[in-house]
Amino acid sequence: MRQNKYDDVNFFSAYGKMLRSVEGLEGAGEWHVFKEMLPKLQNKSILDLGCGFGWHCRYAREQQASSVIGVDISEKMLQKAREMTDDPEISYMNMPIEDINFSASQFDVVISSLAFHYIQFFEEICNKVYDCLKPGGSFVFSVEHPIFTSRNEQDWYYDDQGNRLHWAVDHYQSEGLRNTTFLNEAVIKYHRTISTYINDLIHAGFIMREVKEPIPSEEMLRNIPDMKDELRRPMFLIISAEK
Repeated sequence: MRQNKYDDVNFFSAYGKMLRSVEGLEGAGEWHVFKEMLPKLQNKSILDLGCGFGWHCRYAREQQASSVIGVDISEKMLQKAREMTDDPEISYMNMPIEDINFSASQFDVVISSLAFHYIQFFEEICNKVYDCLKPGGSFVFSVEHPIFTSRNEQDWYYDDQGNRLHWAVDHYQSEGLRNTTFLNEAVIKYHRTISTYINDLIHAGFIMREVKEPIPSEEMLRNIPDMKDELRRPMFLIISAEK
């Protein structure tokens, strides 16, 4: 299933009000960890899968990447990305991640931010990324943590006063489709275990380099009241692998 929720007017409007949409990478709680896991991007060719507004594409060029291609299924996301981009070395392609078909050894680095939990068959993506990476190339991506995606009800348990009691984990080993809610809209995600993420990469031929379960930056913990609850359970998983 190629899900394109971001071209829904109401969903896109709500997404545009999120902190990471307004402030860019500095508004993303996991960015301070993600960027440290990236290799040097200078003079590198970059592919960004699920590029959204193009924040990572523009960052790569700020780091003197030679060229960047951003892929996204959403026309609305790419329209916004193009409006925010004034750089002939960044190009955007409107297509599902599942349909990419780039040349062998075309890129030095492939990145993706919070997209693969919307993809049904991660193993196929691993194989495609492996093929289009140059030998020694890097694959760095983030997903919602499997502890976060395990249940359909991806939310806290609350007491009668609305206080957050705990985050439940259930059906963790039962991989597959989750009918859940994001930005008050029904969305489909695909849950898989940490071991599946890692083993799919290994089976595709990748060498694992680093795995992180980031917590918010000190600045976010100080300035955003609810952010301290992110220390109670992991929300993101970031993996770095090498061809």
